[in-house]
Amino acid sequence: MPEMPEVEALRSFLADQVVGRTIVRADLAAFAALKTFEVPLSALHGLEVTRVERHGKFLCLDADGTWLAFHLARAGWLTWHDTVPATPVRPGKGPLALRVVFEGDAAGSTDDGEVGFSLTEAGTQKHLAIHVVAELAEVPGIARLGPDPLAPDFTRDDFAAVIRANARTQVKGLLKDQSALAGIGNAYSDEILQAARLSPFKVAGSLSHDEVTALFEAIRGELATAIERAVGNRPSDLKDGKRTTMRVHGKKGEPCPTCGTPIAEVSFAETFLNYCPGCQTGGKLLADRRMSKLLK
Repeated sequence: MPEMPEVEALRSFLADQVVGRTIVRADLAAFAALKTFEVPLSALHGLEVTRVERHGKFLCLDADGTWLAFHLARAGWLTWHDTVPATPVRPGKGPLALRVVFEGDAAGSTDDGEVGFSLTEAGTQKHLAIHVVAELAEVPGIARLGPDPLAPDFTRDDFAAVIRANARTQVKGLLKDQSALAGIGNAYSDEILQAARLSPFKVAGSLSHDEVTALFEAIRGELATAIERAVGNRPSDLKDGKRTTMRVHGKKGEPCPTCGTPIAEVSFAETFLNYCPGCQTGGKLLADRRMSKLLK
């Protein structure tokens, strides 16, 4: 799943590529992916993109006051086309959800060829969401977002307030809750908790003053470093870049780079988490069930 660092890198890439370009067409292949109907996709045709923003894990293109916002969900991705595929977009059961085509003559460009991007989603469970709206507040997922933990004005005291408001929540769940903090998902929450040396099942309200500080600093540090690594890469390179830089997520059985303890895993029905017993749980293993306590 693309999380804040990858989405921010996609935002930066798209801003460089499409701001100043006019949208030629937006062709929908997966009708279930379009979540809004008041403003049709065709309303984007002929509009110039003026900015690209990220809100949590949402990417948002402003086209002369009409917004195209989309969330890639767990298995979605964006593919950039320096040359738009000649094959017409047809509704079907394939991975293609949407293709957006732009004029080649962006401001200051002498390129006349059309460019664009496709949104695709792998697997049978389709959760990719596309919205065309006049205001971003009309997108429910954006309207309920919590604060961006990398916002310049988001302080340690602000984070402590988030902890207090979610005192009964386990810290792993808190980090992934988009209404509490925007942009963090399963992979980076594992990395953050290992950096902060906290068990994923520790209850937020039980964190000490120093643990709150350590978690706040880990969030800011891990995300900022990941964004620095990701920005500047083309979309095709972002997935592999994410996998190779993880310390604990997806590394079951490998030695922890901090202490050498084998990375452990807790599996759920549709997902999993990874952690270092040496760094995070005092050497104890977590039982492999959702509401586990430390094994005795």
